[in-house]
Amino acid sequence: MNVAIIGGGASGFFAAIHVKINYPESTVTIFEKSKKILSKVKVSGGGRCNVTNGCTDIKELAENYPRGSKQLRKLFGFFSTSDTMKWFEDRGVALTIQEDNCVFPVSQNSQTIIDCFLNETRKLGIEIKMDSGVKVIMRNELENNLMAVFDSGENLVFDKIIVTTGGQPKREKYEWLHEPGHAIVEPLPSLFTFNMPNEPIRELMGIVVENAAVTIRSTKLKADGPLLITHWGMSGPAILKLSAFGARILAEMNYDFFVHVNWLNLQNEMEIKDKLSSLFNLNGYKHICNVRPLEIPQRLWEYLLKKIEIPFDKPSNQINQKELNKLINLLSNDAYKVTGKTTFKEEFVTCGGISLEDISFKSMQSKKVKGLYFAGEVIDVDGLTGGYNFQAAWTTAFIAAKLFED
Repeated sequence: MNVAIIGGGASGFFAAIHVKINYPESTVTIFEKSKKILSKVKVSGGGRCNVTNGCTDIKELAENYPRGSKQLRKLFGFFSTSDTMKWFEDRGVALTIQEDNCVFPVSQNSQTIIDCFLNETRKLGIEIKMDSGVKVIMRNELENNLMAVFDSGENLVFDKIIVTTGGQPKREKYEWLHEPGHAIVEPLPSLFTFNMPNEPIRELMGIVVENAAVTIRSTKLKADGPLLITHWGMSGPAILKLSAFGARILAEMNYDFFVHVNWLNLQNEMEIKDKLSSLFNLNGYKHICNVRPLEIPQRLWEYLLKKIEIPFDKPSNQINQKELNKLINLLSNDAYKVTGKTTFKEEFVTCGGISLEDISFKSMQSKKVKGLYFAGEVIDVDGLTGGYNFQAAWTTAFIAAKLFED
């Protein structure tokens, strides 16, 4: 059996290795259109490669995928995070699970993962061809095979093809897959930070609030978790989660909206009032600037007091009802104007791609072209930051590599 893997990224290598494991007599070739392989693996996690997440509960794991959650929940029963960790460790890659559940190689170097893949492909006799982009895939029913037409003009015939070309920022990059009849969901950025060019809070860059709640005005979008203030606006897990689940809504808003921040992540205003009243009364004549809720960093507390014009040297037990109400409102519902986004150019994650309706998730085979399979971000599946996108790549590649016929 002659099998082509189109795309030399994470899911491509994982699929190629497992095809060869499943079918030792097969010929397996990875075709990569550029001069680089595993480029996203190289830059992932700041060059450390966040290979997966430590979450082992399948239901909880699947909740971290804004698109494809339902389909992945079923697939994780066949290959999940614990399987990923065992797979790498069985091949000599020691892994460590961080406090935030992100899983990295102990070496803290993505080259460890790249070397693992290259060693496996060499050992299994998998050929890698670069500068080999594909522009057309055609099915030949009489011969029961597939023909790939390459950018070079070369035509090659295969028994099976697995497409693992990853997420693409523009729809035209999917056109060669649309021609055989696949519906393409418009690609859009999925993980991005919020730009706030006219908001002075940017002066607090570097400050982290460990547990904030964020919402988008006029939508039902909400998220919580650590929030990072940057020199361009806001980032951190809470913002990235909001951007992922709201990717299409925020695009329709042209990335022009108000984000509301609950700095204490307390939904009941009475609870905030009781917390502040108790804090202020206990601290008597201490200046208000020195009496802050412990969840709020000092510089942010001073920024918030200045925003509602409460003097820093005012004794905390002399805060009047009007000032207290303004402070409660600010802590629970602080609003900022967002104008634009910033994406991680090298680590970009997109939503969109091959429609989930056109794929059988029992096998990852196309419903339009027999013998053609998909894995990784080329399909309309994406996850949050934290190793989830790589896990989706490993899982879908593992299933596709079985080369089942529906």
